[in-house]
Amino acid sequence: MTSPILDFLRRLHAELTDLRDGEVATYIPELGRADPEWFGICVVTAGGHVYEIGQTDIEFTIQSISKPFVYGLALEDNGREDVLAKVGVEPSGDAFNSISLEPGTGRPLNPMINAGAIATASLVPGETALSRQRRLLHGFSSFAGRPLAIDETVYNSESETGHRNRAIGHMLRNFGILTEAPDPTVELYFQQCSISVTCRDLGVMAATLANRGVNPLTAKQAVRGEYVADMLSVMNSCGMYDWAGEWIYKVGMPAKSGVSGGILAVLPGQLGIGVFSPRLDSHGNSVRGIKVCEALSQRLDLHMFNRRGSRQGAIRLHFTGAKVNSRRVRSSTEAATLQRHGHRIQVVQLQGNMTFATTEAVAHLVAERHDDLDYLVLDFKHVLSINDTAARLVYELATQLQAEGRHVLFTRSDRVPLLARVFRHKLGTDFEERFISFEEEDPALEWCEERVLAARGAPIPDQKPPRLVDIDLLRGLTGEELDIFGDHLERQQFAEHDLIIQVGEEAGELFILFEGRVSVFVGSENVQRRRLATFSPGMVFGEMSMIDRSPRSATIQADSPVVCRVLTREAFDRLGVEHPSIKIKLLENLSQALSRKLRKANLELSVFD
Repeated sequence: MTSPILDFLRRLHAELTDLRDGEVATYIPELGRADPEWFGICVVTAGGHVYEIGQTDIEFTIQSISKPFVYGLALEDNGREDVLAKVGVEPSGDAFNSISLEPGTGRPLNPMINAGAIATASLVPGETALSRQRRLLHGFSSFAGRPLAIDETVYNSESETGHRNRAIGHMLRNFGILTEAPDPTVELYFQQCSISVTCRDLGVMAATLANRGVNPLTAKQAVRGEYVADMLSVMNSCGMYDWAGEWIYKVGMPAKSGVSGGILAVLPGQLGIGVFSPRLDSHGNSVRGIKVCEALSQRLDLHMFNRRGSRQGAIRLHFTGAKVNSRRVRSSTEAATLQRHGHRIQVVQLQGNMTFATTEAVAHLVAERHDDLDYLVLDFKHVLSINDTAARLVYELATQLQAEGRHVLFTRSDRVPLLARVFRHKLGTDFEERFISFEEEDPALEWCEERVLAARGAPIPDQKPPRLVDIDLLRGLTGEELDIFGDHLERQQFAEHDLIIQVGEEAGELFILFEGRVSVFVGSENVQRRRLATFSPGMVFGEMSMIDRSPRSATIQADSPVVCRVLTREAFDRLGVEHPSIKIKLLENLSQALSRKLRKANLELSVFD
């Protein structure tokens, strides 16, 4: 199964492939060798799910995208006070290589312009140039989740042509921002810009920032979480140079671009985006990269100033029909069938505010379990809201599964009416047939179970009265013993909606259901009346009275016209006197049935724990 998120990225990539505005950067000679047609997109969630399309494995140099990461390393190694003494955080409104210094102090206005980045590079600790380079590469590799290296060819090209940056270094030395000879620091700056990365690396690095400094693929802390906000703040206000204001207005995510064609963007707490396409606009930003980020923000509602809730994912609980069953009580044969094949039913309880970023985990889970899935139940009972993007993502997921012959069911979708509106708009006259909705999770689970059982040749419930030999309670009885047992039974009939057992009344009989269906309820008609179980022909109920002789603990009502065979307590006691071997077998079967129920309850409790 292809993820609907990946399908969206594939369509977006195809849509923008023909966009050929802009020029490849040539002021550093090695950058001019890039193929202008290279184009990759990578989205990585804070949960570690990676979605990529295009040339995401081609290596290019990170250039100015390195600046916020070195800033983070400087903060971690020196502390906020010392770093702020060397470089400010105010937007300059000027080009990346402008000489923007505070009047009087000579402090660069922010770490995203070259002057600020050189000042930041001077704070990377180390006794030698090699040790400082190692600190740099170790930090970047932690963000990317793999070892990174410097492209020596690009580094040499930058060093040979970087006269303006050397001039900036000497100017910073003049104002005391650099306290030693500037050339080693400027060379370290050239090296940080020459670190080789891929589009996928950018996506992972962005997701690490989204995940408060913890790489979501390696689970390792790349930078202390307290400094991530500092890094994202300067990216937010200064990361796109003199186009930063328009960027934050249109896209609404902290970002950083580089003249090699990369763009890195972060939606805090949720995901990171990496884009690579070498053609640049007049501001030095990737033309396709800008368009990709605008489209992702607008079509998937990722603008950070349009957030509703927490970073909590949309999945509250996930289980299969092999671990949790409906309240329809099954025969031992049916229960065994569901134990073997119930994993084909996948139930996902949803929660919170559903947006693209929180709902992505649902799509990922379904894609992960796709081969074991015939029925998907999406329960919206605990959902607070759903936006249009999340609703469309659910629609695309459902229609893709339905096209493969699988079934998608919805429960409590009344809590999010937008979902049904999206489906109705998309499906038109097919809406009623394809939007299968239930008021509660339990009947939806039962609907799926019936089809799993039917597909495995299980008999259709209620089709015909069972034989005594097929009833679990009577397992192990000989033909003669079955005849004797049958002589001790009384026949009783009930109309639909009749109360067969009333909670609190004295218990005096055990019922074997031969025709119709009955349900067990707790509570009254007016106060939290809730179904506990439903029995079909061949099932036994009221059996607890034969063991503990306590008052009835629940109400049992006929769902349809019902025929039962009843074993009274007196008849049960008489069996013990006249045919003790029969009574012993009955008690053994009852204890085994109660043991199975307890084990099943324990398993279900473990799922919900």
